[in-house]
Amino acid sequence: MSTYQWDWGVVLQQVPESDEFYYQWLATGLGWTVATALSAWVIALLLGSLIGVLRTLPSKPLSFIGTAYVEIFRNIPLIVQLFIWYFVLPELLPTALGDWMKRDMPLPEFSTAVFGLGLFTAARVAEQVRTGILALPRGQKNAGLALGFTLGQTYRYVLLPMAYRIVIPPLTSEFMNIFKNSAVALAIGLTELTFQMKQITGDYAPANPIEVMTIVSALYLIVAFSVNRIMAFIEKKTRVPGYISGGK
Repeated sequence: MSTYQWDWGVVLQQVPESDEFYYQWLATGLGWTVATALSAWVIALLLGSLIGVLRTLPSKPLSFIGTAYVEIFRNIPLIVQLFIWYFVLPELLPTALGDWMKRDMPLPEFSTAVFGLGLFTAARVAEQVRTGILALPRGQKNAGLALGFTLGQTYRYVLLPMAYRIVIPPLTSEFMNIFKNSAVALAIGLTELTFQMKQITGDYAPANPIEVMTIVSALYLIVAFSVNRIMAFIEKKTRVPGYISGGK
């Protein structure tokens, strides 16, 4: 280690036998990381909200469906789920559909990563939404029903708007985690940020892997911190006095 030659300009070097530079690889990887995480977050937020509501309904079959979803997707490692969606699912589908997924589906690695990461994170979002709904006084639900709202309207106009505002802090953690969890997508070949770091420090092996890893870590930190600040701003604007941080 004492003979290690530090060179923080390593990412500005040109890739051997190529017209590209290492920083271009990192920029491309960062773009795929952000695109994957944001697309998966849309799926996670919509599906997670639906599953979270199902878990609080008085209907036992619907509540069971929500609980089963959470337990299945939360307790199987994300990388295993990605392998199942990418390698196993095409073999179980009808031949034509399976062949389309393997050969003709646009951006197969990206699509699979978004789908798998979205379903995995939805299970975690569902628990946050369920917790927010259950944290509300029972009187709010009864008041909505007493005003003539249907159960669906009570959830839409009374319970969910309050529940979302209560669970913004834990949702912030899940939003930050989805960027970090997107690194698992390298296992199915998505050229996101960690994949590019692995290429630069492994296959192409420049002499300064520590600098490359440090720069990649800094990029993840910047993304996560930006998400944190955006969500903190939203939390400040929507906080409910008397609930969690709303007492400030």
